[in-house]
Parts: sequence; C-alpha cells; structure tokens
Amino acid sequence: MTRILAIETSCDETAAAVVENGRHLLSNVVATQIELHSRFGGVFPEVASRQHVLAIQPVIQQAIQEAGLPHVRALDAIAVTHGPGLAGSLLVGVNAAKGLAFASGLPLLAVNHLEGHIYSNWIEAPNRPAIPENAFPAIILIVSGGHTELILMTGHGQYRQLGATLDDAAGEAFDKVARLLELGFPGGPAVQRAAQHGDITRFILPRPLLQNDAHRFNFSFSGLKTAVLNMVRQLEKQGENIRDPQLVADIAAAFQNAVADVLVHKTADAATAFGVRQVCICGGVSANSLLRSTAEKQFAQMRLPLYIPPLFLCTDNAAMIGTAAYYGAQPTTALPHTLTMDVLPNLPLPEIGSVG
Repeated sequence: MTRILAIETSCDETAAAVVENGRHLLSNVVATQIELHSRFGGVFPEVASRQHVLAIQPVIQQAIQEAGLPHVRALDAIAVTHGPGLAGSLLVGVNAAKGLAFASGLPLLAVNHLEGHIYSNWIEAPNRPAIPENAFPAIILIVSGGHTELILMTGHGQYRQLGATLDDAAGEAFDKVARLLELGFPGGPAVQRAAQHGDITRFILPRPLLQNDAHRFNFSFSGLKTAVLNMVRQLEKQGENIRDPQLVADIAAAFQNAVADVLVHKTADAATAFGVRQVCICGGVSANSLLRSTAEKQFAQMRLPLYIPPLFLCTDNAAMIGTAAYYGAQPTTALPHTLTMDVLPNLPLPEIGSVG
C-alpha cells in the first residue's frame, strides 16, 4: 500500500489529506477562508498567506489523526502543490511539506495544481463511480476561478492543450458579475442561488467564440461580462430598478445559462473531434448545478461517459493533490522532487504537445 500525505495552499483553502493507493481517501481536511475574504469581495493575497500560517499545522495534524496513522513516518511520501497559485500562499504549504519531509526522511513530491483538479476524477467517493483506471483518451474541461482549459489526455501525465480562455476564466466572470449584481463572494455560488428564481428566457446574452472556427476550442468570457454590464446600464436608463430581486435573478439566470452553454458545447465538439472514450469536467465551477445538468444531458445523448467530481472535490482540496502525486510519481511519468524545489505561481500544465 502507498499512503501519501498531501498539502494544498495555492489560494485561500488550507488543506491536507491522506490518500491510499492513489484512489482511496483516508482523510480530507479543508480550512476555508471564505468568510474572511468576503468583506473584500475577493481573495486578499496577504491575508490568505497569513491565515495559512495559522491553519497549516492543525490541518496537517488533523489529517494524519483522521487517517488513523500514529505519526508521519507511517506514510510513504509527502506531496504538495507548488504552483500555479498565489506565491505567498504556495510558500506556506511548500515550506511545511519540506520541513516534514526533511524531519521524516520521506520523499517529497511537487504537484501541479491543475493536474490535481484533473485527478479529482480518479478519487473514489460515495454514490459516484470513479473514472476507470485507464480511461484514455479523455477530454478534460478544467474550469475554475483562474483557469478555463480544454485538455486532451492520452495517458497519465500526458496532456495536449486544445484551447484555453483568451481573457477572463469562467470563474472570474462569475465573480465579476456577482459583484456587479451585488450578490456577494464567492461569485459562483452567489450567482447560482440568484439564478434559481430567474426566468432563463427573459434576456438573451451572447455565446462568445461559439461559432468562431479560428478559436474553435478557445474561450472568452470578458465580452460576456461586458454584455451583462451594458445590459444593466441600459435597464437603468429605462428606469428599471436594478436591485429588484426578480430582475437580478433573471440576469443571473441568463448569464449562467450562457456560460454553461459555451462550456458544454465546446467540450462536446472536442470530444467528437478527437474520438475520446470519456469526458471529465473539474475545477471549482464544475460545482455549478446548471453546468452539471447541461453536461449530463449532452453527453448522455452522445453516449459518452461523463465524470464530474462530487461537490467536496470540485473546489480546492488536498485529496486531489495526493492522487495526482501518486500517478505522477510512477516511473512512466515524473520522478520525486527534492528539497530544492520552489514555488512556481505561473506554472503551466505540462504538455506533450499543443493542438491548434
């Protein structure tokens, strides 16, 4: 058996988990900072890093305790996110992992945060089948606050980027529209709550790059966000009360529908183009209920297996880092890193080649 202690501090979640044999969770602990940052309307980097310093040791100790392990030396390796993310936040997790590795003599594995999101689909979870061990080729849609990417995955650690956002990621657009509508932070859940009571047909918003052959697999959400802003201004000129709950709900529903439509359409197009066996959607925005239901209908019609992590594995967590470390440490892919590794805030997903 292989047991890995994983640590994740790339943004505003202090997380630690123990993963057994890459797929079985022995523990999964997350200390969130949402309430702390809600007053700022977004993550405040300096505050996030200071909070990580306070939370990191208790979270790690709880993860080891809940896994039923007597001490760190009962593990086989330590894994940690070293990028991408906020530099100050990453440093807290990386230095904690280095200290544990040095003191215990265990191997230290550096993990790409984006790979972590991908491998969240390999984790066994109640009431949800995990993706088959070798489910390749697969189309992966990574959709989060900072990333919106379409990936062709042909094997463990083997990725080709098909497309990415040209400006705002989907999660960023959710945050900005939520701020515009004064719905609060984080934007994704806030927009979803408002949209539940909205009329999805009242307003029609653009679907950016949906019919653009030059950017077939790319995304752009900045223009959609601007379209919402212009619509709000136009409604105000017409004398509408922009704080009317029903009007806000209708705008939120139209925006959410446009985002889900673009994401699912382009993912389905890529799945057809490359003849894949599976489709995976992951990242924080994959928790969105409309995106999940739209994708389920689309890929059921295409008779393609669809995998989306359970809600507790969609947002940042350490379980996904442990799973990515397990597969990344296999001889066919990467080797363990040493104590000299550093944080890489702009670390890209490793590629074996890009596709136009």
